[in-house]
Amino acid sequence: MLTITLFVPLLLAAPQGPQFEAPVRMRAGDSTIQVEAPGYAAPCWQDADGDGKPDLVVGQFRDGKIAVYKNVGAGKLAARTWLQAEGANAEVPGVW
Repeated sequence: MLTITLFVPLLLAAPQGPQFEAPVRMRAGDSTIQVEAPGYAAPCWQDADGDGKPDLVVGQFRDGKIAVYKNVGAGKLAARTWLQAEGANAEVPGVW
């Protein structure tokens, strides 16, 4: 009985449910970040330009393009550019 008496106050004091902030739309440049339909974006943080700061890299379903939002510091992202390979937009071949 002593064990139950000791654990009940701990259970009542424990946080209940998720403790996350409300979602917000991310901005890059002067607009919000959007993905093309159907929206299989798979975003990730990767230093795409080698400057030591993680950039937001977002796949685009249509045409297999990859959007890059460069980290310009202070929590801000530059407007979208497309990942380039040999001077052209890089594309990931579709599997459909």
